[in-house]
Amino acid sequence: MRKVIILLFAALALQAQSPTGNAENGGKLFNTKYRCYSCHGWDGHGGSGARLVPMKLPEAAFVAYVRSPKQMPSYSAKMVSDAELTDIYAYIKTLPLSPDAKDIPLLSSILNNTK
Repeated sequence: MRKVIILLFAALALQAQSPTGNAENGGKLFNTKYRCYSCHGWDGHGGSGARLVPMKLPEAAFVAYVRSPKQMPSYSAKMVSDAELTDIYAYIKTLPLSPDAKDIPLLSSILNNTK
């Protein structure tokens, strides 16, 4: 566990970089092969799993997080390759952010009527 925490902090210290993976393939892996959506939602910010959008972790920290059996179900390198994880990461980075409540007409009207 300590090793994972050290790796996460080291990765977070690095400057954010553009994803190196293939987002199109990552979408197929996320939505079909590994069914990540079942915990994280189709849009990466719903469901019982951790919120993925906006993705705040650098790529290396994301891979370490997925590999950590205390964070998620076990996804060892035998099960999901590093290349597949970088593709999934690239796909997650393409997912849009949730709109602000003020930008959703129904929520905006509710907020304006309660003030």
